[in-house]
Amino acid sequence: MIDTVKLIALGLIALIAALAANWGHDISYQVHALIIMAIAAVMFIVQLRRFGSAQPAVDSTGYMDDVIRAGVIATGFWGVVGFLAGVFIAFQLAFPALNFDWGQPFTNFGRLRPLHTSAVIFAFGGNALIMSSFYIVQRTCGARLWGGNLAWFVFWGYQLFIVLAATGYLLGGTQSKEYAEPEWYIDIWLTLVWVAFLAVYLGTIFKRQEKHIYVANWFLLSFIITVAMLHLVNNISIPVSIWGSKSVQVFSGVQDAMVQWWYGHNAVGFFLTAGFLGMMYYFVPKQAGRPVFSYKLSIIHFWALIFLYIWAGPHHLHYTALPDWASTLGMVFSVILWMPSWGGMINGLMTLQGAWDKLRTDPIIRMMVISLAFYGMSTFEGPMMSIRAVNSLSHYTDWTIGHVHSGALGWNGMITFAALYFLTPKLWGKKEMYSMSAINWHFWLATLGIVLYASSMWVTGIMEGLMWREVDAQGFLVNSFADTVSAKFPMYVVRGLGGVLFLAGAIVMVWNMYMTIRGGAPVRVATPSPSQQQAA
Repeated sequence: MIDTVKLIALGLIALIAALAANWGHDISYQVHALIIMAIAAVMFIVQLRRFGSAQPAVDSTGYMDDVIRAGVIATGFWGVVGFLAGVFIAFQLAFPALNFDWGQPFTNFGRLRPLHTSAVIFAFGGNALIMSSFYIVQRTCGARLWGGNLAWFVFWGYQLFIVLAATGYLLGGTQSKEYAEPEWYIDIWLTLVWVAFLAVYLGTIFKRQEKHIYVANWFLLSFIITVAMLHLVNNISIPVSIWGSKSVQVFSGVQDAMVQWWYGHNAVGFFLTAGFLGMMYYFVPKQAGRPVFSYKLSIIHFWALIFLYIWAGPHHLHYTALPDWASTLGMVFSVILWMPSWGGMINGLMTLQGAWDKLRTDPIIRMMVISLAFYGMSTFEGPMMSIRAVNSLSHYTDWTIGHVHSGALGWNGMITFAALYFLTPKLWGKKEMYSMSAINWHFWLATLGIVLYASSMWVTGIMEGLMWREVDAQGFLVNSFADTVSAKFPMYVVRGLGGVLFLAGAIVMVWNMYMTIRGGAPVRVATPSPSQQQAA
């Protein structure tokens, strides 16, 4: 009966997608319909070949690690794709001739820039969070992932979202909202995937054998729930037609700006901060072989962080039509946010008490330490830049770009690399990575790349802001916009070279992962029995 229902459902999806491809009003919608039709048709054929045959029994006594292995591979793959796109658009800004004219603007900066940001944040970072969430919640709860194959739906559904979003950007299908460019039907699909993600995570916590819920799960659960809320509110839109990608936003004017930056800043706060703090609270103590420095501090800074972060978005809208009281509120909460943010950094670094000697011999620990250092630096710089007087110089300049990338590459990138190096040998039955010296090379390539990238943007951003406000004795602006663009050229080249080094480090990592996986075999880990869990 279930097999019949699956066949009917897949057949209907393929048929509706074929009609959508035929009746679609724009190229982005048509291509997406063809992708969905092809996927549904292939799944229909696979299901038909299995029809009526007995399926092998699933061993539910062990952790569900196959989906995590797939997530580890996907994280490495999308990381290289996202970094490569970033390097290319960095050189496009330095050398505009790289905006090739193909008759269509598929590869110009305007199309590739959202591709880069989404690939790094949502493809690379999102896969890192999903696979590490699945790993952490099983180990800290002593329970197999809830929902059977629902975890596989989350993984493959998220990959489909990435493909639809990326192809939509290249083909011009976008609602033009920062960090939220995918159109209405892609947003609906992501909502379904995210609800399934929440169900798997919560279901596993509910059936846990360990009474205590470890703090990493607090951060990861807050990330899943809050991102769902942000996504639903910010993406409320009305399709112009069910057969086209174009939609109209419900919010408009200053309300749209307010909702967008409530979403945008909290995407940073919960996707790129709370989620990765959950990773940090598991992988740093495990790699160091030390308990968390202060469990009480972890709880205090968790509640302070999630309460304060949600109010900080208006600081993106200083000197706009937004009322001053609202942007001042965002500024005040941003400045206060510095304290709980540093609570996480201090707790992570102090966890290494008694294990600092490992910095000399363990490049994975070194990556974790540098990630926490960049986290601390970025969460000091961000509140400082939210202050109205500083923001008047920094906003709309490359200083903001330097700030974002020092956090994204230094904090999110480095902690993710460390997690991949931690997980890969464990999941494929190896004592350690294929080449520890290659991890060391990756560390120095990535660190030097971040330093070149961020410092060049800090220098050119401050220069840019000062040139914009320079006036002569009569009060007229001294520099045109073109003058600032010309003056920034050397730093744009340095920025591109920094990106090349960071990309090179990621390629070294992927090679190292491939060699480790090739020489290993998937490992089955049994879930502990209740008596074992009590003894532990």
